[in-house]
Amino acid sequence: MKATWTLPDGSTKTADVTEGVSLMEAAVANNIPDIEGACGGCLSCATCHVFVDDAWLGKVGEVEGFEDAMLDSTDVERTDASRLSCQIKMSPDLDGITLTVPTA
Repeated sequence: MKATWTLPDGSTKTADVTEGVSLMEAAVANNIPDIEGACGGCLSCATCHVFVDDAWLGKVGEVEGFEDAMLDSTDVERTDASRLSCQIKMSPDLDGITLTVPTA
C-alpha cells in the first residue's frame, strides 16, 4: 500500500506502508521532512500534524477526544483537513492516500 506526502516546497514523496502502521511511523521511517513524531504516537506532542486530502477525509475517520485537543496546539493553524498522522493507521481502504505536510 502507498501513501504520498506533499512537502512544503511542493514536491511529493511516496512510500510503501504496511497495513496497521501509522502514517506518522511511515513518515518518520521514510524521512518525510517536518514530521517528527516526537512522542512516538502517544498523543502528547502534535509534531505529526498533516492535512488529509479532501478525497480521503471520509476514509480516515473522525477526529476524536484528545486528538481534537492536540490539534489546537499545532504550530500551523488547524483546518477541517487536519489530523495527527499517528492516529491514522494504514489499511487497504487508505491505499494511495495523499497528505500535505503543513508549512511551519
